Amino acid sequence: MTDHANPKTEPFSNAEKDPDDWTTGDEAMTGAQASYLKTLSEEAGEPFDDTLTKGDASKQIDALQAKTGRGAGN
Repeated sequence: MTDHANPKTEPFSNAEKDPDDWTTGDEAMTGAQASYLKTLSEEAGEPFDDTLTKGDASKQIDALQAKTGRGAGN
């Protein structure tokens, strides 16, 4: 048996880590992030910035989800 937590039973995995702490947070955002962010930007009436990093895109997605009522907990 290993000491590693099961990600299906441990809700606070790396997915919950602050984007400022991501080791790849300064890389270009992913295609999936860009696509979703573009959709959210249009719905929120905000400009879409295609130059964001992964970390900044994640923060912008969170902000726009709150503004549009999309996403987890909304």
